[in-house]
Amino acid sequence: MIHEKEIREERNRLLRSFIVPMAFVVVCWIVKGVEEVFHLDFSFLGLKPLQADGIPGIFLFHFLHGSWSHLLANTLPIIVLGACLYYFYKPIATKIWLLLMFSTGLLTWCGARGGVHIGASALIYGLAFFLMLSGFIRRNKNLVIVSLLVIFLYGSLIWGIYPKYAIDNHISWEGHLSGFIMGIILAIFYKNEGPQREIPSDEDDDDDSYDDNPYWDVPEPPKEELTQPRFFRH
Repeated sequence: MIHEKEIREERNRLLRSFIVPMAFVVVCWIVKGVEEVFHLDFSFLGLKPLQADGIPGIFLFHFLHGSWSHLLANTLPIIVLGACLYYFYKPIATKIWLLLMFSTGLLTWCGARGGVHIGASALIYGLAFFLMLSGFIRRNKNLVIVSLLVIFLYGSLIWGIYPKYAIDNHISWEGHLSGFIMGIILAIFYKNEGPQREIPSDEDDDDDSYDDNPYWDVPEPPKEELTQPRFFRH
């Protein structure tokens, strides 16, 4: 009975971890659908670096996509990486999500080249590199496995930071770079919040070895009283 209860709780926890990523993706698809159905173009709400009318885009550009293929390419990574964030880092997940959305937009607005920047890839990069680094920093066995899995699945994202490759493919490498930077910064800044280390450090091992049986705590054998001679009977 207890085992079934634990399975049910774990399943509910897993399902809850998809709520925010799925909600985000649904909004993106609704926005794109409205554009298509009513023949609209919401790109004017995108991020325009160093322009006053581009300030709303600091937050809104994540929800805008240039084509269905663009949106489709971002959908699965958002769901997978977002679910990992909310499943393994639940206490700080919403904070990390919102900070990544705002900080990547702000950094892109401050330093990107001219034009209109749209798409959720900056958030994807932030989530990916947060998850990649955070597990190793915390030295938590489960989180290290998550980090390795993310590296295996999305390690090739690093090419999106390379300017020539990105520009040739009409990709905002500045947005990718902002996600890379902010993911690493937040992983380091919040390393003491959320799940913590399970793997003992070398220092801990050394300390434990001394604490278990320190040589200076071994009691000395009682000294015999030699004030009077001893006699033995045979």
